[in-house]
Amino acid sequence: MPAPWQLPPGVTPGLWDYLHDPGIARAYDDQLAASPLLQADLDFVLAHCPVPGRFIDLGCGTGRLAIALAQRGHQVTAVDLSEEMLRVARAKATAAGVRIDLLKANLVELGCLAGASFDAAACLFSTLGMIAGDDARRRFLTHVRRILRPGGTFIVHVHNRWFHLGTAAGRRLLIRHYWDAASGRTSLGDFAMPPHQGIGSFPMHLFTRRAITRLLRDVGFAVETIRPVGLRPDGTLRAPWWFGRLRAYGYLLAGRAVTESETLL
Repeated sequence: MPAPWQLPPGVTPGLWDYLHDPGIARAYDDQLAASPLLQADLDFVLAHCPVPGRFIDLGCGTGRLAIALAQRGHQVTAVDLSEEMLRVARAKATAAGVRIDLLKANLVELGCLAGASFDAAACLFSTLGMIAGDDARRRFLTHVRRILRPGGTFIVHVHNRWFHLGTAAGRRLLIRHYWDAASGRTSLGDFAMPPHQGIGSFPMHLFTRRAITRLLRDVGFAVETIRPVGLRPDGTLRAPWWFGRLRAYGYLLAGRAVTESETLL
């Protein structure tokens, strides 16, 4: 564990431990196998990226999305800060008979990637929320906009802050959170993930629909699709028109990298 001042931007001590634990990487697929989001986000990406092209998977984990896209003809670069996750992804890609280019990098520091070098990008499973700090998240998204060609597609998943209103415990959590934020003890939207598997807590930023759409637009994306995510087996939210912004567990969003002429308008 590096000293706190030596940690990469956007990475907390708890997240560093999570990323560097071999047991987490080896058990990752089995632990998430029952999540309804796994198929929902893959279907969403495939619907918005039907034509094979240059694709970058940001926070690729064990390669679930990267391998699926490579099997469909995409030229995939998979990025993660966890060497353990990348090791599992490499083995899975070899077993699947596909090639993916693996890059170990901090998502906040993607200066090694050339501008306009990808047709599409994705950041799934609330990886954006795992980046600590408003400035660090904005830096990451600015890099995403830079490395996408004009008109390129960006898919992102975030958790919904208002979902906690659905339970008494969740409402107490929100009240305490807003009190702490107003008192300066925490940043608005930053919640603590509970410790698990011997790994300490790390922050998870929960977005409102308005906050994530505004952030994407600020860095140069036109938000074209917003899909509420629910906890049903197929990942859909029943009757999203009925207080969907409060009931959604999260959102899948598709944005388009705006052109220079659109930016000037």
